[in-house]
Amino acid sequence: MRRLAVTLSALAFAAAQSVSAQDTKVAIGLSGWTGFAPLTLAKEAGIFKKHGLDVTLKKIPQKDRHLAIASGDIQCAATTVETWIVWNANGVPTTQIFQMDKSYGADGMAVRNNIAKIADLKGKTVAASAPGTAPYFTLAWFLKKNGLSVKDVTVVNLEPGPAAQAFVAGQNDAAMTYEPYLSTVRAAPQAGRIIATTLDYPMIMDTFGCTPKFLAENPKAARALADGYFDAVDMIRNDPKRSFEIMGADVKQSGEQFEASQKYLRWQDRAANKSFFAGPHQQFSKEAAELLLEIGIIKAIPDLSKLADTRFIQ
Repeated sequence: MRRLAVTLSALAFAAAQSVSAQDTKVAIGLSGWTGFAPLTLAKEAGIFKKHGLDVTLKKIPQKDRHLAIASGDIQCAATTVETWIVWNANGVPTTQIFQMDKSYGADGMAVRNNIAKIADLKGKTVAASAPGTAPYFTLAWFLKKNGLSVKDVTVVNLEPGPAAQAFVAGQNDAAMTYEPYLSTVRAAPQAGRIIATTLDYPMIMDTFGCTPKFLAENPKAARALADGYFDAVDMIRNDPKRSFEIMGADVKQSGEQFEASQKYLRWQDRAANKSFFAGPHQQFSKEAAELLLEIGIIKAIPDLSKLADTRFIQ
């Protein structure tokens, strides 16, 4: 009997160890945007696994990502800074935990060759994603900086890939898109030109966040997500060829094609994150929230001080 008791005890201990050793499951919503690619690299190169995470990456259009969070289909997401303002204002509580990238010309507006300046778009047709998305917000930002508003143009709702394809095919007067799709326009000068990008208006910054519930219940996993992202950025720096091949494959690009598209953005390491959340994040969030309120995307500005938790980047 004593031997049986010892055996049962050993089996119970082994089972408990097996359960505790299981990787934390987390589903992440994202798009094929070049800036999010380190998440793909962290998953495919085994970096997240090394940090004790069982990650599922789900391609979900930005306009639907908050619905997936609200339903519990995903616990975390990657998106632009102003989008978290929209989600929280509309009753989908989420918290940013690290910055992923800054756009340096990777987001832009394509126009026909006969349009000399952005102000000439008054009364024209512009393809852009739905209200509440980064391309729509970028359109509103560009227009405001040039004395117009979204009410001065006709917006045709197309996602960034289809928007670029339609523009090259001769549809619409202008299009809002981003890499890798912006390169479609760069390669077709006969269709038009890129009149402005985030080099002219530096306002696209992507962050990663999760639900407050996930962060409260899984603080170690949240830190592992941040550490995994920073490890992926290090891998890009130390082994660029393999990294570009892995990330490019996810968006049906060769390593060389992906390398070309990523030149228009900057992935942010741990040091850059600390600097960003020390001041620029709050400053941009305030200006973005005011514009979102002005164009009717939100009805009230949420508490901006609660939109980020910097514990996991320290």
